[in-house]
Formats: sequence, C-alpha cells, structure tokens
Amino acid sequence: MGAQLSPGGRGRGYRRQQFSEINVTPFVDVMLVLLVIFMVTAPMLTAGVQVDLPQSSAKPVEGTDEPLTVSVTSGGEIFIQETAVSMETLQAKLNAIVGEKRDTRIFVRGDKAIDYGLVMRVIGEINAAGLTKVALITESAQVPPKR
Repeated sequence: MGAQLSPGGRGRGYRRQQFSEINVTPFVDVMLVLLVIFMVTAPMLTAGVQVDLPQSSAKPVEGTDEPLTVSVTSGGEIFIQETAVSMETLQAKLNAIVGEKRDTRIFVRGDKAIDYGLVMRVIGEINAAGLTKVALITESAQVPPKR
C-alpha cells in the first residue's frame, strides 16, 4: 500500500516555475511609434489660420482658461478658431460656442494688411454677442538690445 511517486519526486502537486520577466520590446516599439506620430502632428495642431500679425511691445495677457480665437485674414475672411464664418453669423456662432460662459476670453487676430474698420466691426459683433473679455493679438516686437 505504498504510494508511488513519479520520477524525480514530482507528484501531482508540482507546478512549473512561473516566468517573472516581462518582455518590454513590444511596449518600447509602441511608445516609439506614438512618439513619432506626436512629433509629426504637433506642429500641425498649432498652425491655425494664416494671419500676418502686426508687431507690438505690449506685455502678454495672463490667464488660465483656454481663449477662443477669432481671426480676420488679409482677404477679409473671418474664422472662429479654424472655422470660417460670415459677419452676419458671427454673433450666433459665438453664442452657440460659449453658451452661458460669458466670461470666456476672446482673442482677435487681425492681419496687418486689412482695414482697421473691419477689425472694429468684428469686435463690435463680439461685444453685441455679450462677450466683453476681448484682446487683440500681435507679434512681439523685436526690440534691439541697448548698448
């Protein structure tokens, strides 16, 4: 009545030793592919509407929330972010985007080649929509160093 053991003393209760190593090669491959994708797409996200901004020596406006950008191109086209709108629909589109958040900052980017009156009409439409935090965007002036 003796129990017989399998060769090597291994019976039913034997378990193979588990691997405790993780193969990180696929993980590194995926991370490198994502890095390349982000490096290629990041510059495209900041391009926006092409506007030749005037220069100014004013200090940057500080703020923590993401502003809404209204651009006026040299051809007189108006864009909210990157979506083209007409002067007649500007108020309605801004109201639809902003909703009840009336303290949203609006940045107006006007090409330096356009008529100043057109920029003022756009700002008037923004104010008529009930938005009062409006700022004009310019390029930083290159101030020569003092000697």
